[in-house]
Amino acid sequence: MTTAFYSHPECRGHDMGRGHPECPQRLDAIDDYLLASGIDVALQRREAPLVDFADVAHAHASGYIAALRDVLVEVQDGNIPLRSLDPDTAACPGTWRAVQRAAGAAVAATDAVLDGEARNAFCAVRPPGHHATRSAAMGFCFVNNVAVAARHALDVRGLERVAIVDFDVHHGNGTEDIIANDERVLMVSFFQNPLYPYSGTEPMGDNMVNLPVPPYTRGAEVREMIATHWLPRLEAFKPQMIFISAGFDAHREDDLGQLGLVESDYEWITLRIKDVADRHAEGRIVSCLEGGYNLGALARSVAAHVRVLAGI
Repeated sequence: MTTAFYSHPECRGHDMGRGHPECPQRLDAIDDYLLASGIDVALQRREAPLVDFADVAHAHASGYIAALRDVLVEVQDGNIPLRSLDPDTAACPGTWRAVQRAAGAAVAATDAVLDGEARNAFCAVRPPGHHATRSAAMGFCFVNNVAVAARHALDVRGLERVAIVDFDVHHGNGTEDIIANDERVLMVSFFQNPLYPYSGTEPMGDNMVNLPVPPYTRGAEVREMIATHWLPRLEAFKPQMIFISAGFDAHREDDLGQLGLVESDYEWITLRIKDVADRHAEGRIVSCLEGGYNLGALARSVAAHVRVLAGI
């Protein structure tokens, strides 16, 4: 079995304006590097479908889903250039389709892995999702792609235990809000503190391992924390599937954070996650792109991550 690679051209249609770091060119940089490096030949490319909103409802409040749909459809149909949902997050005419494709990729990847069509999957999608709470868009995020996929695995596909690993430089406050105290989910993360969204130092539930780290922390220290705190909890939990919020903005070249990770750190983290998945989850991993805003560092880091997933 191969690594499935989900994306869709409509994910590039979401554009929050000139100079915004969460830009369509992020996906271009990833695609170009995977092709140039030869990694692309080891991947099974699949188009992201539109999400079924019954799946979104497993993670988000029905009132929020209805309100979000109304706003995004209004922007799409009215051809309004931009409409702000929060100071960092804006919708354009292409946002509605991109949101549906991003969440649809995460759910489709989950089904493909569970059905044995792929050993694992990476979703090169945008907008990202891990700041989207149960009832609010924020931090570049509209729908929490990983939370939707994890709840699909539990509520639709019948798994009993899944893990969510979040290595974005920003705390995944939206994911935490959605899965706090759900005993079927273990969430492990590290994130720079202090940094947006200024949360996570006090976990919302017992089912999460939050590792706030100070600015300028380097990869060796992060690796030690992961080995000491994440891995024992993951081993004890024995997840049947692992979902990754794969943000690459903890890279030392990324201006949205001040951590010091490099490509080899992402390779090491992915290897540790893959080891746990091989022992307890039949290798089943679905990884979804979150942050990463220096285009060169993003492309190289995604390549290091995907190379491990694909076993090349």
